[in-house]
Amino acid sequence: MNPLVTLKKNEGRLLKAGGAWVFDNEIESIAPDYENGDIVTVKDNDGITLGQGFINDNSKIRIRLLSRNADTKIDRSFFRMRVEDAWNLRKSVMNAETDDNLNSVRIIFGEADFLPGLTVDKYNDVLVVQSLSLGIEQYKETIIEELKDVLKKDGIEIKGIYERSDAPVRKKEGMYLHKGFIGDEFDTNVPISENGIKYTVDVVNGQKTGFFLDQKYNRLAMQRLCKSVLYNEKNLGGKGTLKVLDCFTHMGTFALNCARAGATDVTGLDISEFAVSQATLNAENNGLSDRAHFRCANVLDELPRLEKEGEKFDIVILDPPAFTKSREATKNAIKGYREINMKGLKLVRDGGFFATCSCSHFMTEDLFMQTILQAAKSSRRRLKQIEFRTQAPDHPILWAADESYYLKFIIFQVVDEK
Repeated sequence: MNPLVTLKKNEGRLLKAGGAWVFDNEIESIAPDYENGDIVTVKDNDGITLGQGFINDNSKIRIRLLSRNADTKIDRSFFRMRVEDAWNLRKSVMNAETDDNLNSVRIIFGEADFLPGLTVDKYNDVLVVQSLSLGIEQYKETIIEELKDVLKKDGIEIKGIYERSDAPVRKKEGMYLHKGFIGDEFDTNVPISENGIKYTVDVVNGQKTGFFLDQKYNRLAMQRLCKSVLYNEKNLGGKGTLKVLDCFTHMGTFALNCARAGATDVTGLDISEFAVSQATLNAENNGLSDRAHFRCANVLDELPRLEKEGEKFDIVILDPPAFTKSREATKNAIKGYREINMKGLKLVRDGGFFATCSCSHFMTEDLFMQTILQAAKSSRRRLKQIEFRTQAPDHPILWAADESYYLKFIIFQVVDEK
């Protein structure tokens, strides 16, 4: 029998609504004794069973739900089921756009795949694992073994696994930071293909697990937009050129999608010299060095400088890091997003396009839109929304689990006030 957790009266509203967490201040009692990482059964104050999950009193997120069925046996078969469900979803939703979408894909996305705290990304024939909860840590190797077997049955042989459990959030779970090989060592510069573009992913030194898979179809949307604009220009007797500015370019991903679509003058900016060197190498490997150029710069300083020089771009893309990772820091984040969007909007030519995003779930959809509107007013630009997008479907959004919805991506046409 699992230890029994009873919630306070009128608590557990998030869980009952479909959420995945129980917070420390919602709990009335726990019996009998337990160890952190144990599986417990959760009941509300009226005795109604709400499910089973991992408990950890090091964290304010005291319980992370695994199953809503109190009778489900949490064993290897259970984790096999979870892994199969996750992989089948990716096969269903990631094959429609381009032929290489299962080459690089997020297979397990934590709570959204009912495996709380676990991320597994597939880069070609390599898996990168990130474990962020104490409970899931105990079953990590079992889950990986089952996942490898599931992939093998589909003809996918995994040659290596690398762990990137070096995120500071692990400290909140009472866990140490760790990264390293799981099993045999291998070349950690892994070639992948996405949207027809080749990249080299450094799974040891790259951000997060090495690459930002969540923007896959947003990058493809920009590729399509560039093709469409160029097609229209040629039909109107234009020069057929397209000038693009990609801010916070990281590995050059948006820039290279635009260049592949035919944009003739693409500039990528990033404050990281490592990122710029990676982006430059990726451009060379795709034969796009004549169109896509990258340089190291602080975007917040560089945009006003470009404006002062009278620069204008057909397309400006903003893909900044999260300006807030806590609810308390949201107010300052609003100022940051407003400033960067105002500066970016000033560089878009009349009738050009502006793509902007936020990757913080604390920056809600409504709040983000309000902030962009304020930036547009301050820069005296009018915005016509063309597309609103979120994270790629291999990062599914579990409704009522707000933490799984974080990426907002909007494409606008920008026009002058006349």
